[in-house]
Amino acid sequence: MILRLVAILLVIAGGLALAFGSFSYTQEKTALKAGPLELKVQDKETVTIPPWAGGGAIALGVVLLLVGGRKR
Repeated sequence: MILRLVAILLVIAGGLALAFGSFSYTQEKTALKAGPLELKVQDKETVTIPPWAGGGAIALGVVLLLVGGRKR
């Protein structure tokens, strides 16, 4: 049951990685703090996911589904 769930999640995550290729997030940092005053800076970070990682996740998910099905 858990193996099948992990396999399905890998296939979904691999498909999303191939479809989108990257994701962005915003990180807030304190740049200056002087007494009661604070200066905060927001940095936008982008993470690129290589196509081989998405394809590998899909392949691993399919293999786990096939192996998990044979144990019964």
